[in-house]
Amino acid sequence: MSEYPHIHETHRAIVKRLKRAHGHLNGIVEMIEAGRPCLDIAQQLYAVEKAIAQAKKTLIQDHLEHCLEDVVGPLGKEQRRSIDAFKEITKYL
Repeated sequence: MSEYPHIHETHRAIVKRLKRAHGHLNGIVEMIEAGRPCLDIAQQLYAVEKAIAQAKKTLIQDHLEHCLEDVVGPLGKEQRRSIDAFKEITKYL
C-alpha cells in the first residue's frame, strides 16, 4: 500500500452513492423482516445493485483516466491508440 492518500475528484461522489446504497440496503433488510412482498423487495435490491455497479464503474473509469494516464501520458499518438481504445471500451462495462 502507498503511504499517501490516493484520492480523486470522483471519490466524494462515489462515497456518497455507496453510503446512500448502504442505507437503502438496511431498509431492504427491514422490508424482509416485516414480510413485505417479494416484488417490492426485488425492486429495491435491483436499485441497490445498480447504485453499487455505477459506483464501481465510476471508480474504474476514473482510475483509467488518471492513474493510467500518468503512465502512458508521454507516449506518442500512434502508441496511445490501443490505450485510448481500451479506455473507450470500458465505458460499456
